[in-house]
Amino acid sequence: MYKTNDMKLSQFKFKLPETQIAQFPASYRDESRLLVLHRKTGEIEHKQVNDLVQYFDEGDLFVLNNTKVFPARLYGHKEKTNALIEVFLLRELNHSLRYWDVLVDPARKIRIGNKLTFDGDPSIVAEVIDNTTSRGRTFRFLTDYNNEEFVPRLYALGSAPLPRYIQRPMDSATQEEYEKIFRDQPVREMDAERYQTIYAEKVGAVAAPAAGLHFSKQLLKRMEIHGIETTFMTSHVSLGVFKDIDVEDLTKNKMESEQIILPEEMTNAVNKTHESQHRVCAVGTEVMRAMEHVAGTTGLLKPYDGWTNKFIYPPYRFMSAESFFVNLYMPQSSQLLMVAAFGGFEATMHAYEEAVREGYRFGDYGDAMLIVD
Repeated sequence: MYKTNDMKLSQFKFKLPETQIAQFPASYRDESRLLVLHRKTGEIEHKQVNDLVQYFDEGDLFVLNNTKVFPARLYGHKEKTNALIEVFLLRELNHSLRYWDVLVDPARKIRIGNKLTFDGDPSIVAEVIDNTTSRGRTFRFLTDYNNEEFVPRLYALGSAPLPRYIQRPMDSATQEEYEKIFRDQPVREMDAERYQTIYAEKVGAVAAPAAGLHFSKQLLKRMEIHGIETTFMTSHVSLGVFKDIDVEDLTKNKMESEQIILPEEMTNAVNKTHESQHRVCAVGTEVMRAMEHVAGTTGLLKPYDGWTNKFIYPPYRFMSAESFFVNLYMPQSSQLLMVAAFGGFEATMHAYEEAVREGYRFGDYGDAMLIVD
């Protein structure tokens, strides 16, 4: 059994040039670069995502996250002052009353009782009814739309909730200029398509399951022809994936909870794969975390519908998967810590140094990494 050691957050720091943080997706989903790490030998290979099938055999299983990102970022104007306010929808609290949990920026300008209007649809008004955190608010939306019409109308005002490190040419933009770029239709259409997996089905995520963005119809078809199987679970990715770890002592870090659904069909597929001595590949950190949440000491998965705040960092004994397909993540991020736990700390950090040296692209729109053996 592994025991908690004294690893610190600072050990996961590395120098990442800003130019290597991907601002746009690759031209084609499956043509991103792929860094392959063989964890038994430490060998590193440089491939493309469409080479993925070379590393798997008939009967192996990929576990994919079918969550669907909703257009959570929108802009409103404060009544009377007309101040521009960014609103980030987190979750619907009450469908019939149209209560939503949101984040606002700049928060200092938004207090209980304030109202916001939206250029795209003046018939929708948001009223602040509670403060939840420094940036968190509870909104009640006022509108004549019925309950079936309202949410689609609200989503039509928003755009893909890209992470903050995707800045594009906006470093010195004013809020008004930022809003203009935000409303640029070709960019919005691109993000609406590419910041979503092609198999997205269950609405509820405010961040994309980034590893899944690399899968195209052609790649999935090639996997099927090769005899590689796929199965789906749901993990509604939250903003917690972008939250900085603010403690040096990793034993004191607390993860935000995410809703996960592991259906019986998926857990049976994983268990059957293990029983037949084939390999399971977790696609994305949220898939791995969900499976490990229910794996227990034997690795046998059981259906589950609930929440997890499991935090995985080295050393950790994985029970649910033998390979791991992920993106290249930010320094000191919770995702990097999980990857290092699976690939081995020294091998993973060496691979990241190699990725920086070779010009790989990092982040949600960046390149990919496969850990095998």
